[in-house]
Amino acid sequence: ISDNDVNLASASNAVVIGFNVRPDGRAQALAEQQKVEIDLYSVIYDAVNDVRRAMEGLLKPTLREHITAHAEVRNIFTIKGIGTIAGCVVADGTIGRGTQVRLLRDSVPVYTGKVQTLRRFKDEVKEVQSGLECGIKLENYNDVKVGDLIETFHVEELATRLQSSSPAP
Repeated sequence: ISDNDVNLASASNAVVIGFNVRPDGRAQALAEQQKVEIDLYSVIYDAVNDVRRAMEGLLKPTLREHITAHAEVRNIFTIKGIGTIAGCVVADGTIGRGTQVRLLRDSVPVYTGKVQTLRRFKDEVKEVQSGLECGIKLENYNDVKVGDLIETFHVEELATRLQSSSPAP
């Protein structure tokens, strides 16, 4: 590893990777001065794995959505100062206050947001189980109609992995 390698890495904001080599004295001093990282390896698989992990760290995570519940809008209540409350029956799952929701009208999403308030009779509740009736107020949205479907979901972030390539036989 020479001072030219360190200068090139410094100019491109890169890391110098050495396999079974060592930096000479000038290159080591220049790397410390210019704050260039030098990674040294004697086992090739360690170098490959570290580069793979570094590349995976640059990738955006994969988002996976999980549907947790559905509620059918059976009635609409408009309350002055509050807005529109959807009178619903939870068809499946459990709906919780503050969860992510999507409002579907004729199977087309028309709103994505959160549950602002969740009521069972006159009581504010944290969640409502399948088969029960409830009142749902959607955050910043009032255009709810009878027959709409409210589905709750959560999004899971998964680290993106690079495909491992193996040599062809």
